[in-house]
Amino acid sequence: MTDPTGQARPVRILLADDQPLLRTGFRMVLGAEADLDIVAEAGDGLEAVELSRRLLPDVVLMDIRMPRMDGVSATRAIVDARLPVRVLILTTFDLDEYVVGALRAGASGFLVKDVPAEDLVTAIRTVAAGDAVVAPRILRWLLDRFAAVLPDPTATPPRGLGTLTEREREVLVQVARGLSNAEIARALSVSETTIKTHVGHVLTKLGLRDRVQAVVLAYESGLVRPGG
Repeated sequence: MTDPTGQARPVRILLADDQPLLRTGFRMVLGAEADLDIVAEAGDGLEAVELSRRLLPDVVLMDIRMPRMDGVSATRAIVDARLPVRVLILTTFDLDEYVVGALRAGASGFLVKDVPAEDLVTAIRTVAAGDAVVAPRILRWLLDRFAAVLPDPTATPPRGLGTLTEREREVLVQVARGLSNAEIARALSVSETTIKTHVGHVLTKLGLRDRVQAVVLAYESGLVRPGG
């Protein structure tokens, strides 16, 4: 991360978990990294939202199940407030039905709480840099598993969908099916750089922050069907 003068600065992190022991563990792991700075801790979702508004951390490590306000609702509140804050969901189980809800709410990805320390650090840096940390294949599996359980009856196709070129729609479908940029490039016989450009155009036209939201949108708009 850089400050307004262009100088490098640590990634500012807010820990949100109702278990003090877990927060202590995360603090020990992350505190050992020179480029990471834990600015505050929250014991519930409501406090996480309040601290996010006041401190504007770069990344919130957000537990799913917390008192007063759960992690999904807290994530939605942060995103709806248009705060320059990205949310990385932490969950006890990788097969957690709330994960899809969190991604729909605007989370930038999710990790299980027993993730190796080096993977947690890498994920935080990745999210802070503006990318997502949910592997496309894992996200596809989750959506296939839970799309029928967690329908969104209010979802309507975004207006920007009609502005996509045929190739951009094709790339969006391939992203939603779990292919990496390199795999899409091989399938379409173009360069990986070209695919990256197409993905960037898709995100811009649809007003999305990352490919995680692009995959969710592709499912919700019917471009890709669960299990298809």
